[in-house]
Amino acid sequence: MKNEKKLTLKDVAEQLNVSTATISNAFNRPDQLSAKLKESILSRCKEMGYYGPNAAARSLRTGRTGIVGIVLSDELSYSLSDPVANQFITGMAEVLEKNNYNMLLLSASELSSDSQRRMQSSMVDGFIVYGYKSQQYRDAPWLDKSKNVVVVDSHIPGASSVNVTNEQGAFDIAVHALQHRPQSVAIMGLELLETDRVCRIFDDELLDADTSISIQRLHGYRRALEQNGMQISSEQIWNIPHNTHKLAYQAAREALMMANRPQLLLCMSDRIALAAVQAALHMGMRVPEELHVVGFDGIPESDTFHPSITTVHQQTVEKGRIAAEMFLGLRPSCNVELQTKLKVGLSCPAVNSSTA
Repeated sequence: MKNEKKLTLKDVAEQLNVSTATISNAFNRPDQLSAKLKESILSRCKEMGYYGPNAAARSLRTGRTGIVGIVLSDELSYSLSDPVANQFITGMAEVLEKNNYNMLLLSASELSSDSQRRMQSSMVDGFIVYGYKSQQYRDAPWLDKSKNVVVVDSHIPGASSVNVTNEQGAFDIAVHALQHRPQSVAIMGLELLETDRVCRIFDDELLDADTSISIQRLHGYRRALEQNGMQISSEQIWNIPHNTHKLAYQAAREALMMANRPQLLLCMSDRIALAAVQAALHMGMRVPEELHVVGFDGIPESDTFHPSITTVHQQTVEKGRIAAEMFLGLRPSCNVELQTKLKVGLSCPAVNSSTA
């Protein structure tokens, strides 16, 4: 059998009289070429026995894999169904695809063994960590300073971060809602405690504010209440362990069955607010006439639901874009904080338009 030399990208480019970039685009970024040119190049390459650039060889040559590990704080099944996480992933994908980079989705909760962590670390050029919780991942590979790491919705010492003004956003929406002068208020908190139970809170059990966006939102609510001369006890603050309709509905019903029933629910996500409104309607309450409800996130469903949800819009897609650009070196590595924006819906309208 004839021992033929294996074709390289350069060999093929010379034989077809085109640039190496054109050959690479035909295999990796076909949208950059006309359909006719792409088909011509792929057909000629097949005749020559060339089946594309060798990714493994390229990795050995450059020391890069072309893959970024996207570390999600929750299980993948939950993260992919969560509208906020989904928007964040979409923003990253837009930038990474344009720059010929791939994503490896990882669930931080599933990286339990040392061998798993070492394997995952060797497969990627670095990590974009979404929703880092310091109490969960003390030996995580993304804490390795030799790796490129960008953190979103949290902070890791020495790593660049992308966050939103959670405390200020919570303060702004609470100030808006408190203009209705409710006699009683309840907070529907999200992951305030390290527990899987729907329960009331105790301040000495709260997670670290630096790594918990929910604690930051709680601070914003409390600041607005204090500014309005109101105090809120732990009996009026619920911990919802996961951002799901079922658990939020359970917490909202418990709150609305209190003897001193709240006239305002400050919810730490739009999913919680949607469940709370549904619970109130099922209990025969009118929203907003008898109960005002506000959320946080600005997911599409908060607009289409009736009554529409008054919420805090955070730039979730933009967070993903910025994190990816920072990881790729397309923007300076630094700590970015994006502004939130109050979005008034029917669940808690402006005072001059309220029917309450």
